[in-house]
Amino acid sequence: MTLADGIWQQIFSFDHYGELLTLVRNSLIAGAALGLVGGLAGVFVIMRDLPFAVHGISELSFAGASAALLLEANVVAGSIVGSIVAALTIGLLGVRARDRNSVIGILMPFGLGLGVLFLALYKGRAANKFGLLTGQIVAVNTPQLSWLLGTSALVLIALAVIWRPLAFASSDPEVAEARGVPVHTLSVAFMIVLGLAVALSVQIVGALLVLTLVVTPAASAARITASPVLLPLLSVVFAVASIEGGILLALGSSIPISPYVTTISFTIYVVCRLTGAYRTRRWGAGRTVPQPS
Repeated sequence: MTLADGIWQQIFSFDHYGELLTLVRNSLIAGAALGLVGGLAGVFVIMRDLPFAVHGISELSFAGASAALLLEANVVAGSIVGSIVAALTIGLLGVRARDRNSVIGILMPFGLGLGVLFLALYKGRAANKFGLLTGQIVAVNTPQLSWLLGTSALVLIALAVIWRPLAFASSDPEVAEARGVPVHTLSVAFMIVLGLAVALSVQIVGALLVLTLVVTPAASAARITASPVLLPLLSVVFAVASIEGGILLALGSSIPISPYVTTISFTIYVVCRLTGAYRTRRWGAGRTVPQPS
């Protein structure tokens, strides 16, 4: 076997695939829930220009999960606590974009430093440490799945309640405030919802690559539609396709799940970007949704 064959075998291996498939049943269920949550929350992340905030929240989520791992507590709960602390800090202190970016820039290295400290003190399996950063496909046990599904339901209910006023406040905050919409309250509420969504995503794709579930699907959808109905629908479809496809491809390999999820998600984005550029040149189609650079 050549070196290239050995590398290929590590990346894509379908030996005993049917037997391995039973090991990721919980992860597939969790992935579908996270795709739904990440796809919907990502719509407002793009509209409100918050990708940097997602990364900042993920660092403290990582710190919370690492602390829980060290203390032998529930890792999902620790991740959620870290995310909520970060989301509230950003939401309350970062009212203006400049302030928000400064707060995030301070939180990110602090959260990462704490996480590294807790992992250095942890004497358990190395796979548990690595999984918090890059994700694991067989790490979701039944208690964790219950936490994930329960928190996902809470996020979806919150988004359903605030969707319309939040969309108004996100697209035209000055007019929304003039009409009595509680713009600042909605902003803080959404940051909490975003914190929960990030905490959930960290459990599957890891803290370093959480953007691929909460940002990339919505950014891809925004390239091809500005419809208030199609945009969240396509965002969810892209998110679910990325995570479920990543889980299924990573199942037979020795590679972490994150490269597969990110590659699928990035490929979808490139196709959507090219499609959007072609439509713009041909029909001059405008967009009402802010586009990421």
